[in-house]
Amino acid sequence: MVCIVFLFSLVLIPFANADWAMFRGNPSNDGVGTGNPVLTPTLLWKTNVNENITNVLSIDTTWSSPAVVDDTVYICSETSVVTSKILIPPLGPLFTLGYGYTDVYAFNATNGAEVWDYRDNSSATGGLGGSPAVFNGVVFFCFQDYTGALNASSGVSLWNYTTGGSSTIVVGGVVYFGSYTLGGVIALNATNGAQLWGSTTNGGVVSSPAVANGAVYEGSENGNVYAFNDSNGFELWNHACSVNSSPAVVNGVVYVGSSDNNVYALNAANGAKLWNYTTDGVVASSPAVANGAVYIGSDDDNVYALNATSGIWLWNYTTSAEVGSSPAVVGGVVYVGSTDNNIYALNATDGVQLWNYTTGGQVQSSPAVNDGVVYIGSEDGNMYALGTLPPPSPSPTSSPSPKPSNTLPIIAEGIGAVFIVIVVVAVLVFLMFQKKLKTKMK
Repeated sequence: MVCIVFLFSLVLIPFANADWAMFRGNPSNDGVGTGNPVLTPTLLWKTNVNENITNVLSIDTTWSSPAVVDDTVYICSETSVVTSKILIPPLGPLFTLGYGYTDVYAFNATNGAEVWDYRDNSSATGGLGGSPAVFNGVVFFCFQDYTGALNASSGVSLWNYTTGGSSTIVVGGVVYFGSYTLGGVIALNATNGAQLWGSTTNGGVVSSPAVANGAVYEGSENGNVYAFNDSNGFELWNHACSVNSSPAVVNGVVYVGSSDNNVYALNAANGAKLWNYTTDGVVASSPAVANGAVYIGSDDDNVYALNATSGIWLWNYTTSAEVGSSPAVVGGVVYVGSTDNNIYALNATDGVQLWNYTTGGQVQSSPAVNDGVVYIGSEDGNMYALGTLPPPSPSPTSSPSPKPSNTLPIIAEGIGAVFIVIVVVAVLVFLMFQKKLKTKMK
């Protein structure tokens, strides 16, 4: 009976689908998710945030990368609206008039319905900072000039901090982000927004931090990768390379792309270079690391897979435009966007294309994959959810009422039959034993 219970537990316990709670899925930025891969994509829904804007010349929306938690998709966007154009003949240049705004959205992950919208249209510098992170019922975000926290259910503001920056990473009640103003990394108390520490990199930040092994790893425009103590911000080491992407930290190695066309692997403990691989374009894409491989995009229009230990080329897949989107890897499939307007799914082992889906604009947002659905933004102003439709319910047909003996599931019938056989055999053995015992007693 114990064995039977154990077998039932294996059958009935579903595969776990962890939330994609922040940029790259987790604090180490490895870009790896769990759950079922999307092998036959169907547009489950898309939502256009600009559909109510009329009488304008043009609209341009740029999305961050989404976070998916508790059946809700959270994403930041920056929208520029051009209302008119003015040509001054003596001077020649063309001036455009319009307005812009920056938002944090919450969408229902099942049907795309908007849950709430937090909008900033009064910021002096404005602009999209990075992707949101969700922790303990709070959404943390960065615009270019301030960082904020919102109630995840209602979108109500909880606190603001006066400096903005990159995507937010949340670990153990601390919010980390790269600051444009400071030119370094800032750590805030997640409950009240109070600054815990700030560390400078002697240059503007160009990436979002990764947090692992008690350290915060960040890239800087001064050409260095830095490691800071995650408790006090003390610098642990820095390594000179022209960083252009966000680092990923896996198994004691820091992987990062650069503006010198290289992908680098550094020792996470001391910053020593382990290897580099040269592409034919700037590497602004952030790496995903899974299955012993590093997956990353390049401005040379390719997605690369490199051996994580040696940097040896495994395969590359060529799109028709630059790949600045950062790959996500789930269930042996690599998902990535391209500025050729497509979302691609590639076999993680050999790079063979499994499918592509064409949107109406460049896809520089990075995908989040959760519960068998790919969520991603396109610069056509739409947020997309691609997944596999559930099989249709069979049409009801008239049939005779089932006999009581057939109402149990087949597996239950099988177990019941085996149990009956065991009982019958046991009774027969017992009766035979009793008969022999009586014979001896006589």
